[in-house]
Amino acid sequence: MDDYLREIRGKTAHDPYFNNISLGSSKRTIWVPGPVIVGAGPSGLAVAACLKQKGVPSLVLERSNCIASLWQLKTYDRLKLHLPKQFCELPLMGFPQDFPTYPTKQQFIQYLEDYAKRFEICPVFNQTVVGAEYDGNLGFWRVRTAAEVEYVCRWLVVATGENAEEVVPEIEGIGYKNGGVYKGKKVLVVGCGNSGMEVCLDLCNHNATPSLVARNRVHILPREMLGKSTFGLSMWLLKWLPMCVVDRFLLAASQLMLGDTAQFGLDRPQIGPLELKNLTGKTPVLDIGTLDKIKSGDIKVRPGIKRLKHKRVEFVDGRIENFDAIILATGYKSNVPSWLKESEMFSEKDGFPKRPFPSGWKGECGLYAVGFTKRGLLGASMDAKNIADDMESCWKAEAKHLSAITCKSI
Repeated sequence: MDDYLREIRGKTAHDPYFNNISLGSSKRTIWVPGPVIVGAGPSGLAVAACLKQKGVPSLVLERSNCIASLWQLKTYDRLKLHLPKQFCELPLMGFPQDFPTYPTKQQFIQYLEDYAKRFEICPVFNQTVVGAEYDGNLGFWRVRTAAEVEYVCRWLVVATGENAEEVVPEIEGIGYKNGGVYKGKKVLVVGCGNSGMEVCLDLCNHNATPSLVARNRVHILPREMLGKSTFGLSMWLLKWLPMCVVDRFLLAASQLMLGDTAQFGLDRPQIGPLELKNLTGKTPVLDIGTLDKIKSGDIKVRPGIKRLKHKRVEFVDGRIENFDAIILATGYKSNVPSWLKESEMFSEKDGFPKRPFPSGWKGECGLYAVGFTKRGLLGASMDAKNIADDMESCWKAEAKHLSAITCKSI
């Protein structure tokens, strides 16, 4: 890395802009000729690979000690991709043919590691970005990390994603890995999204007695319809029909295949699943067997929580129950507003680009975003390709400019 940085400094030594940059208060300041990518998850890897193909070098900063830290460090053991693999592959490299339709957690992690190796993506780990702002006087981004290193670059790519921070109360606890340690125990799972549903199923399979808190309305769809994945079928129908018509079809098919979920305490939202996803990013639950356990009574559905007291839970309907453990499956959120000091591209409210898909990938002054489409890895791949195409021309113009300065100096 030090040799690489010395080479960078040599290439930029004749640039008058760099001669005027103050080192600031950081212990180290590093010039980066290409873009800095914040985040080494699937989105960050995708844009780094697309840039590599275009001949544009990049530097990836990652707060953890590994790529895809959410998958490697935060997820439970039985997790699989909820969508078929063809909708989750990154640009330029598909999944191995022998992988199942829904790859496991370990298979997906192996795919990402192979992806990084193939495109020679070597993130700088343990670099938590605590601040990034554009220096308008100099025309550079200053990216500061908790390790007291400042990276200076002309382009900044935000790839921290929609799920950067857990949405949980500030209470002590341990991360859920599998239901083995809960055998014979009564467990309350808070959150009725895909993760909460799957955790309940995992607990059942390990002979625990789970209850599920369904505070909000939720769409539950079969994972497959008519022999095809529900997601794939939806994407195909959207090519020919309006979203509202596809939503009506999905709800009718779900009613036929799953029955009325409201009778089990799982009321559906008033707007359709695709429209809800498009407006809020809230993903419908793709059922993998949890609903049958709810119907049989193996999993109890409970309303919102009014208060907690030791192992006792009081629900909003007045019911009081004792539990041996409580598992929070309350989701994640973007953390961009906490470190990116700009107000034009990202919303302070939710940390998402203000422009809706498909226009949210590009901001001003060399700022880009990847993986904030509310459309999973498919949307992230689209962003990565757009960014690489756009930055290629900028990079070539910049390289031509530096070459001209170097020739004049010689």
